[in-house]
Amino acid sequence: MRFQQSLLATLAPALATAITPPAIQGMSVVWSEDFEGPAGASPSTAWNVMDAINTNNEVETYTTSNQNVQISGGGTVQFVPRKSSSGLWTSGRIETKGSWTPAPGKVTKIEANILMGSNPTINKQGLWPAFWALGDAMRHGTEWPQCGEIDIMEQVNGILTGYGTVHCGTAAGGPCDEPLGRSKATAMPADGFHAWGVTIDRTNGDWQAETISWTLDGQTFSTLTGADIGDASVWATLAHSPVYIILNVAVGGDWPGAPNALTEDGYGSMMEVQWVAVYSS
Repeated sequence: MRFQQSLLATLAPALATAITPPAIQGMSVVWSEDFEGPAGASPSTAWNVMDAINTNNEVETYTTSNQNVQISGGGTVQFVPRKSSSGLWTSGRIETKGSWTPAPGKVTKIEANILMGSNPTINKQGLWPAFWALGDAMRHGTEWPQCGEIDIMEQVNGILTGYGTVHCGTAAGGPCDEPLGRSKATAMPADGFHAWGVTIDRTNGDWQAETISWTLDGQTFSTLTGADIGDASVWATLAHSPVYIILNVAVGGDWPGAPNALTEDGYGSMMEVQWVAVYSS
């Protein structure tokens, strides 16, 4: 089987060591993943490769096939949407088995270095790549959005706009204005790898002054405070509770709408991730 590899993969023999998450002053790496391994392999055992997911009226089927999610061989993981000859879509999604809790009195940061496929916007209708964190309570019976969700980076339809969002509280309305969530946007660079992150700052003893901030390449583009949410118990689901990390490329769904005749599958429509890290002060 022939696997397309990223530019990083073609340069791999020249690299002395894997590309790892950068050092951040005043913080240490609690956990990280650098997606090393041979081309076509599955991600490490730190991840669940998901299937049988049915949410948001998406049209893809998530699979465990390396046609949809694979190690590139160049220190990245690739999420590749595929369209069959009969018009059925498949794609990839992985979730960390572990979860991380923002500690009181500390700053926690979750970050990943991400590249989008090179297909033009007109050929990405219906595609929805995402990097996000979901409340671990979801794995123990709590319904969405009460479990809490922090979307660190989402893009729809290939438009060069990235979104940072929280979902919380009740299924309709509430402090997170569901089902839309509380969201801010930023312009996305057209090419190259870029670091998308979320920082949860619990150094203030007053929950209302605690913050969740979204960054692109280290620059903050959105900040949410406990006071903005206005409910201590709901804020706790976002900023005080364990979360696990998800990476995926959805196809179709309530937000982007359905793919159309111009939507292309394959590597040009993929999301590629170089590393993921969790930091703490």
